[in-house]
Amino acid sequence: MEDDSFTNLPTSHLLGSVPAVVTEEKSPKNYEVPEASMQTFPPSSNGRGGGVGSSSNNNNKGYQTMGAPTDGVEQQGPPNTWKGVFSVSSYVQYFNVDTDIVVNRLMSSFYPIGGDFFSKIDANPDLYGLVWISTTLVFLLSALGNCATYLMLKHTDSSASWNFDVGYVNAAAVSIYGYAIVVPLGFYFLLQYLGSTASLIRFWCMWGYSLFIFVPCSVLLVIPVEFLRWLIILGAGADSACFVTANLKTYVGGGDLTIVLATSFLLQLALAIFIKAWFFP
Repeated sequence: MEDDSFTNLPTSHLLGSVPAVVTEEKSPKNYEVPEASMQTFPPSSNGRGGGVGSSSNNNNKGYQTMGAPTDGVEQQGPPNTWKGVFSVSSYVQYFNVDTDIVVNRLMSSFYPIGGDFFSKIDANPDLYGLVWISTTLVFLLSALGNCATYLMLKHTDSSASWNFDVGYVNAAAVSIYGYAIVVPLGFYFLLQYLGSTASLIRFWCMWGYSLFIFVPCSVLLVIPVEFLRWLIILGAGADSACFVTANLKTYVGGGDLTIVLATSFLLQLALAIFIKAWFFP
């Protein structure tokens, strides 16, 4: 009698026992899968998620939420982090380029009839090219302009002595920086007034890279042969002017903007002539 009491104890919970099949659990339940919010590690460099829905979650700050891929040539542009005109962090997003991207854009600036520069920078226009190219050109014009002047004087007067004119630095800084900033700004307001689409950052980017051809050109202008100098500067100016005009034409599209395009061409050519006349007389 005492042994029979132990045989009546439930044993399904014991180790090694096989539980009975529960038929009511066989029917599957339909669960609604929530929207995926996977995260990648390590965190993005700017401390903010770059995907869909990442900006509204402060707890996930520093991670990048995976979203749907977007189309484009260069899609690594950071999100808009504008914090004011006088905040340095506001401009970090416009310097988010690597060497390969910069070299590709520099090479594109040599092709005068491509007209596809804006499509290449659409996802990530930068100001790095504007600052770097303009600064490099200022120093080259200042140094090589003095060198070319000395060589020309030495060619006519063997007793001429070396004299560095500091005024070349001021003239180069005012003319190059002024042109690279003011001219795109003027075309931006002009196209806005005419009712055409315009982007100031993209204009600054395009005009900045258009000046790159004058960097190797300024080295060749040291050659003390006047005819060859004019041939070099006019060729470089025409190439740069065609590059600006072709890309501006494809960007604004439609409408009769012949005067605007002609003005951009003449201004670019005028800059080339100014460089020759002022720094390499």
